[in-house]
Amino acid sequence: MKYKAIFISICLVLTSCTLNTVSSKKTIPYSSKGFAYIYQENDFKNKILKIKLDNSKLQISHNKLSSNVMMKIINPKTNDSILIKNYKKTDFPDYYKVLITKKVAEKLKIDPKLPLVEVIEIKKNKSFVAKKAKIYNEEKKISSNAPVTSVQISNISKNNNNKKKISDVRIYIMIGTFYSEETAVFLRKRIIKQVPKYNNKKLKIIKKSNKKIDLISGPYSSIDLMKNDYIQLKKFGFEELDIITYE
Repeated sequence: MKYKAIFISICLVLTSCTLNTVSSKKTIPYSSKGFAYIYQENDFKNKILKIKLDNSKLQISHNKLSSNVMMKIINPKTNDSILIKNYKKTDFPDYYKVLITKKVAEKLKIDPKLPLVEVIEIKKNKSFVAKKAKIYNEEKKISSNAPVTSVQISNISKNNNNKKKISDVRIYIMIGTFYSEETAVFLRKRIIKQVPKYNNKKLKIIKKSNKKIDLISGPYSSIDLMKNDYIQLKKFGFEELDIITYE
């Protein structure tokens, strides 16, 4: 997840928060986990979308990355993935991570009711790829003791029970990972104070290890139930929020 300036300053003072910030040189590739927006012709006709895609073709569109940027889209439930260029940069509801055609959704075996994806910008720099692989390995070690499963390819086995109903899947908003419980408690209290309509019972602190504490919101049984809280957190000051699941 990415924070705006207010959260960066908080974490610098407390010196215990793991952040994904974007430098002016954009040396870090874009990476995010959440829901795909599956293109529908009526959304374009009704001007919800500003771009027209062809559902019979493998096309995607992103709201932060430029045209022709190479991206990897992963279905974390099945490990199916596709390397594809961004067709065009365009706006779409910020709640979603990427706009994809039905053909892409079919190729990735994405469930339209829970269209979870991981989106990764592909850089040609080899050191980048090596660094990304190292991060995945570290996250895999952490996840072995985690009470929730992050939506990423390294944490989910192909032998998982993919036949589970959507109602069996609990969805969470990942707000932040911290090195101290004190920081997680501080941010939780700040959200409760400054977002008065937020249901504070949903804000949970999960201790994964002595140095890895997650602040999450949930669980939610559907995308629609999560949407309002997601939007409130974005307005509060978060630039990017990942989605995690627990079955």
